[in-house]
Amino acid sequence: MRFKAIFDTAPDRKTASQLLTELFLDAIEAFPKLEDFVRTYERWQEQILNYFNARQTSAAVEGINNKARVITKRAYGLKSADSLWTRLILDLNRAKEIVLYSIASIRAMANGLRGLFSMVCG
Repeated sequence: MRFKAIFDTAPDRKTASQLLTELFLDAIEAFPKLEDFVRTYERWQEQILNYFNARQTSAAVEGINNKARVITKRAYGLKSADSLWTRLILDLNRAKEIVLYSIASIRAMANGLRGLFSMVCG
């Protein structure tokens, strides 16, 4: 929770660096096995702290790359790059439709509940 709070609230990279250092010192004291995690942070500290300059991540790109890796594994035996590319586009578009559908479903359910409460409490 503390780690997430730092990323959500630290106003700049200097403050974030100080807060993360404090967190890691506390964490290693309580959980010595986290030392490898802290070493990884130290190795990538500059890149990680770059997030606090403009609060931008490459999460969307990493998500697409992960999807491409999964499709590549699932598509073993496809004969052409065009088939792989078509599969990637279809999966990405379908994910968008699924998210929109579930949001629409939640809204419809909320409206239905609102109608029931209006009748009972009305």
